Amino acid sequence: MTQPGTPPVIGIIGGSGLYELDGLSDIEWTAVSTPFGAPSDELLCGVLDGQKVAFLPRHGRGHTISPSDLNFRANIYALKALGVTEILSLSACGSFKEELPPGTFVLVDQFIDRTFARKKSFFGEGIVAHVSVAHPTCGRLGDELEAAVTELAIPFQRGGTYLTMEGPQFSTLAESNLYRSWGCDVIGMTNMPEAKIAREAEMCYATVAMVTDFDCWHPDHDAVTVDQVIKTLLSNADNAKAVIKSVVPKLELRKETCVEGCHTALDNAIITAPEARDAEAVKALGPIMDRVLSVG
Repeated sequence: MTQPGTPPVIGIIGGSGLYELDGLSDIEWTAVSTPFGAPSDELLCGVLDGQKVAFLPRHGRGHTISPSDLNFRANIYALKALGVTEILSLSACGSFKEELPPGTFVLVDQFIDRTFARKKSFFGEGIVAHVSVAHPTCGRLGDELEAAVTELAIPFQRGGTYLTMEGPQFSTLAESNLYRSWGCDVIGMTNMPEAKIAREAEMCYATVAMVTDFDCWHPDHDAVTVDQVIKTLLSNADNAKAVIKSVVPKLELRKETCVEGCHTALDNAIITAPEARDAEAVKALGPIMDRVLSVG
């Protein structure tokens, strides 16, 4: 159980190379079992400039898990069980806009969830809750990320809508044009329901969407080579590591509950009456939801 105001522990979800940071000490790979199955991998726990961190390779080391097969509930549960209070999520994406070329970082603040084959909630089997995800990312984390990318001179956009598709195939041209007509900024396969479940677990969550290419709407899309994509991926990874090193120590400054309300998201969310809650469901959720499950 994590009470509001608990000192920060920073969770980082992303590619396997992100934890290869200079200055990361006290490194230990930790296996976490969950009632929802196995997370993508063991988690690398360590200390970066005095701040506790836990890294989760989203697709497993070596990238062995397809986006649609990710166990989002287990991943978030594992981070929560290790005491994580804030999550920085980094992921590759395609761009829907000329002004967001490869190499741009988009500090996402909205999502459209078009996935259909994923477990999307800790709740619903013996205990029902409805959290608000009107604002699915933490603006406080967004402020720190914006300061970091500005200082590092990384091209970025503050705010934007991330369309999450099921995958593993990429969009059809008709789909790509549809999503552009909706005003979406970028497209990816991984950040939903990740953000929704992080909110249920009362953790701050922010996404850095790293543009690798234009989606197939772009007239030059078919001319993009594998070498070009790999070059962008490597450049993005280096910039992502720089952002992590810049942001993580600053997050230690939070001493109280997140002013955005992330740490108290369940206060008015649980609908099931205490006497009607399934005992096994309560037990399964206990390690991450005791703060409110023990009330009323």
